[in-house]
Amino acid sequence: MGAWSARHRKSAVFGWLLFVVLAAYLGGVHGSTQVTESESMPGQVARAAKILDEAGIKAPASESVLVQSAALTADDPAFRAVVDQVRAAVTGTGRTGDLRSPYDTQAFSADRHSALVQFTVTGDREKAAENIPAVLDAVAKVQAQHRDLTVEELGEASSGKWFEDQFADDFQRAEWTAVPLALGILLIAFGALVAAVLPVVLALTAFVAAGGLVALSSGLLHTSNDASSVMLLVGLAVGVDYCLFYLRREREERAAGHDAETALRIAAATSGRAVLVSGVTVVVAMAGMFLTGIADFQAMSYATIVVVITAVLGSLTVLPALLSMLGDRVDKGKVPLLHRLRRAETAATGGRIWNAVLTPVLRRPLAATVLAGGLLLGIAAPLLTMHTANLTFQQQLPKGNALVATSERIQAAFPGSPSPATVVVRATDIDSPAISAAIEDLKARALAGNRMHGPIDVTLHSEQNVATIDIPLRGSGNDSASTDALRTLREDIIPATLLKVPGTEAPVTGSTAGSHDFNEQMTGSMVPVFGFVVAFAFLLMLTSFRSLAVAVTAVALNLLSVGAAYGVLTLVFQHGVGASLLGTAGVGAIDSWVPLFLFVILFGLSMDYHVFVVSRIKEGHDRGLSTQAAIAHGIRSTAGVVTSAAVIMVAVFGVFGTLSMQSMKQMGVGLAVAVLIDATIIRGVLLPAVMSLLGERNWYLPRWLGWLPDFSHTEPAPLADRAAAAAATGPEPETEGARHRRVGV
Repeated sequence: MGAWSARHRKSAVFGWLLFVVLAAYLGGVHGSTQVTESESMPGQVARAAKILDEAGIKAPASESVLVQSAALTADDPAFRAVVDQVRAAVTGTGRTGDLRSPYDTQAFSADRHSALVQFTVTGDREKAAENIPAVLDAVAKVQAQHRDLTVEELGEASSGKWFEDQFADDFQRAEWTAVPLALGILLIAFGALVAAVLPVVLALTAFVAAGGLVALSSGLLHTSNDASSVMLLVGLAVGVDYCLFYLRREREERAAGHDAETALRIAAATSGRAVLVSGVTVVVAMAGMFLTGIADFQAMSYATIVVVITAVLGSLTVLPALLSMLGDRVDKGKVPLLHRLRRAETAATGGRIWNAVLTPVLRRPLAATVLAGGLLLGIAAPLLTMHTANLTFQQQLPKGNALVATSERIQAAFPGSPSPATVVVRATDIDSPAISAAIEDLKARALAGNRMHGPIDVTLHSEQNVATIDIPLRGSGNDSASTDALRTLREDIIPATLLKVPGTEAPVTGSTAGSHDFNEQMTGSMVPVFGFVVAFAFLLMLTSFRSLAVAVTAVALNLLSVGAAYGVLTLVFQHGVGASLLGTAGVGAIDSWVPLFLFVILFGLSMDYHVFVVSRIKEGHDRGLSTQAAIAHGIRSTAGVVTSAAVIMVAVFGVFGTLSMQSMKQMGVGLAVAVLIDATIIRGVLLPAVMSLLGERNWYLPRWLGWLPDFSHTEPAPLADRAAAAAATGPEPETEGARHRRVGV
């Protein structure tokens, strides 16, 4: 592929541009089919959503206005006047319906100093988001006229609108921050503007093309906004990394004295192969998310797979063509000081820092293994206390947020779940006496215990033979009290009442049910997803390197880095240690989707470095270097690339750690910490130490696996390189096999 692209430069470059433009245009014309609510959630929640969708019933977004006074009670005329003013203001917008006065529903706090004016916002969720600003403005005007009272609004539409706006603002800020950061780091890495711009441009074009392809195929596999965000995050990281690996190898071969054509051929056969293996590994890891059975995760998985394949394709085709066209002009726009620094580091074979780390590691590999392994196990230890849950509204938003303050005031005045459980009943005849009696029996049993409370609202849709029953649960919404109440409702009360009527189904939905079902699905998916990813990563490493030891080492080291990332997440976001440094606080739990998502992403991305570094080590060994010398040569020759790639990834992921929502912070920090650990302690200490301990056993392959194909590539290395690598580790007896390989080369 590299040789063809170099020979047909114009075809490769213009073909890529045509592909990007066509994919983006066709995807824009086709549009994106989004994941529906019934697809996005598992269990009974999905079933309830499907019943409502099939019946054409769109539950309107509900809102509440809290009217609260420290001095007045609901019985005071002045308090009632404010309530009436709120009702008039909300009704006057023309964008609400089903308005209920607290004087009709008795929605008063126990001390009667607080009341809730309840209503719905007209339109579906999208339309409600458009209508809610006018309602919020009307309520704010009432508050401005009564500073001695609290008049605040909260509900599904207002919170949904905030999340939508904040999500868009956060990701726009992340996009505008991540790209310049990557460009700046690449400028430092290469010391030349053209070389720095090239990987960013290719990564962005790969993202644009992949976005069009995902939109085109969204009719078959629905997509989501989350999928687009993850596609940008991963696409920018791997796209830049792949180009960086390829470009640095081509420049290295040119510096070693090869002509342009030979340098490109070597880069294609070595770094190009590493990019291909790494890309396949990421694709396999992301494919594991299909086993979750949740449409949002499948959409994220598919989008990531498409962008990785596109990035690999660009790196293996258009990049060689561009390098062939540019030639020495790839170093145009040199930054004098940075360029001299890059050349000095290349001459020093990895830089002073990496030399200072690697020399003692190779001299005392056992001590390095024990110390580094012990450190990572210590960092991973908090993982044993990890608690996952769907984070509540209050946990997701930053401290001091106005919506959180309103929610806390409502929760304090009206204890219980802020969102009721909704029983969606579908029967043969919803108006039959048997169903009516069953509903009354359900209400009585729900109120008889101490786990649910009134008011219980029943809405009949006679034409569709569907009814919805809203039952407030005790607890905060995702605590043990709410979970116990949900379990009682699902397992005891509904089977004893509604389900006794033949032909009736009654799944339970709502925020508590959604959180419970999602968490259960995530927990149940852990083992199959982890097993799938680990097994296939092992097989890929075994096939790529024809070595049992390399495959086992790759899996073990990746698991260690993921475990360390989990430990940091638990310590910071669950227990709050150092959380203030990130502008957040411990919330007592890790969002239930984060660990699984981090695992598949990190397992794929970590292989970038592993494949790249071990490929160079094996390449040196195949040229005739002893294992010890090959390790020294491989680590030192890739140190600069791995460092640059890791800094870019940490910077990009770190940007997501600065976003407003807790789940985004957890994802960003988890990814950044794992990549940082992987590129330093794992690749700089543990990998060379473990491979040094294994020695020639690194290349062991059982005879019964001898049929595996050999994808290795060997190029003659300058004698100076071999002498430098040998000098780095000191004289070492040459094995008979190594001597034969050297002579053969």
